[in-house]
Amino acid sequence: MASTSSSSLSRPEVPMELHVSNRQKLLNSIRQHLSESSRPLHGFVVLQGGEEQTRYCTDHLELFRQESYFAYLFGVREPGFYGAIDIATGKSILFAPRLPADYAVWLGEIKPLSYFQERYMVNMAYYTDEIAQVLVDQFKGSGKPLLFLLHGLNTDSNNFSKPADFEGIGKFETDLTTLHPILTECRVVKSDLELALIQFANDISSEAHIEVMRKTKAGMKEYQLESLFLHHTYMYGGCRHCSYMCVCATGENSAVLHYGHASAPNDRILEDGDMALFDMGAEYSFYGSDITCSFPINGKFTSDQSLIYNAVLDAHNAVITTMKPGVSWVDMHKLAEKIILESLRKGNILVGNVDDMIVEQQGAIFMPHGLGHFLGIDTHDPGGYPKGVERPKEPGLKSLRTTRQLQEGMVITVEPGCYFIDALLVPAMENAKTSKFFNREILDRFKNFGGVRIESDVLVTANGSKNMTKVPRETWEIEAVMAGRPWPLS
Repeated sequence: MASTSSSSLSRPEVPMELHVSNRQKLLNSIRQHLSESSRPLHGFVVLQGGEEQTRYCTDHLELFRQESYFAYLFGVREPGFYGAIDIATGKSILFAPRLPADYAVWLGEIKPLSYFQERYMVNMAYYTDEIAQVLVDQFKGSGKPLLFLLHGLNTDSNNFSKPADFEGIGKFETDLTTLHPILTECRVVKSDLELALIQFANDISSEAHIEVMRKTKAGMKEYQLESLFLHHTYMYGGCRHCSYMCVCATGENSAVLHYGHASAPNDRILEDGDMALFDMGAEYSFYGSDITCSFPINGKFTSDQSLIYNAVLDAHNAVITTMKPGVSWVDMHKLAEKIILESLRKGNILVGNVDDMIVEQQGAIFMPHGLGHFLGIDTHDPGGYPKGVERPKEPGLKSLRTTRQLQEGMVITVEPGCYFIDALLVPAMENAKTSKFFNREILDRFKNFGGVRIESDVLVTANGSKNMTKVPRETWEIEAVMAGRPWPLS
């Protein structure tokens, strides 16, 4: 990768065949479900795309990003659309908003329906005020046409997806339960076309992380490093959207798991001797990346920094090495916890038997979050908890975004961490059952340390896994790159 403010990457073309393939995958799955349920193979899948939003009561338009399920099936970048798939024929239909004439004055050319039909590779295109009539005309069955609408729980946000609503929907029978679990499961395993976009998002984000490492200096503000990342991924990758809000944490801020929000807006001054924890990922044509790099601001690891960093790196590497189809994600989380605890014991931060620590759930004191999550069109891609699967109740495990067994084609983040969080450490040190595990004298050295997280995006392959993230990970690699060596190291 380039050693100056440029890029060695070329933006890949985004084939609409990707979304045609996604629609066919859904069609095959829903037809199979209906057949196994002895239900007729007719009706329409109908989804409503996202709407533009203004800032509160003003006319300031927020940057639009398409609703994710709609993006998955249709790839439409514009707001105000609907989409339908005829289960009987397999034909796909887009419905575009009928724009007023003055749109052409303020916002540009009003595209004809043929443009959307061709661009998005659908069989038909109409206007949104024609939805009811078009679906009635296309329906070949008897009685009221049946609409399969998207309604179901997102187990990461606890929000429900919004079923399509349009004028004339009362003319139809509606099914609110069938579509969501089937479409969600379609998104869990990625196609080769999807993987190519996730790989590019990883490549440009990896390159940007390296650029940030090289430019990091004491005296800067955290937001300046965020700015460098955003600039690089947009300038050289065309990534207008980030996958999520950037976490640019240094010093004790790196123990704040979701740092970077409005009340903690990446605004601390970097200090010599601090660790940085930068969790940033770009999105390319809807598909995202999620990468965390931790490194010393001055480019040189101290012995304490190396201890914590290598504890996390050993866990990260062990998980990736062990991953393959059929492996339990819960077991991977437990493996990461155990390796981190063993490292902390070797470093004399903890004392006693590691198995006893695990019984008392001490892993969650240092890694309170889950090991990782599905990644795709959403940073926390859905499908982690299929209907009927209960979330664990134990500390640490209860934060897992999935407990599934791994399958070939899944993309999942591997992001172990080790943090020194007073809100967790103080009660554990005061607890009669767990206080014996802490070497308080050594632990005091880490009071304002913050934390380390190492996060890569990993594809589950037929026989193992592939790390899609391409950044320096070993301490000596990080030090060499921060000193100006080209990456990858020769």
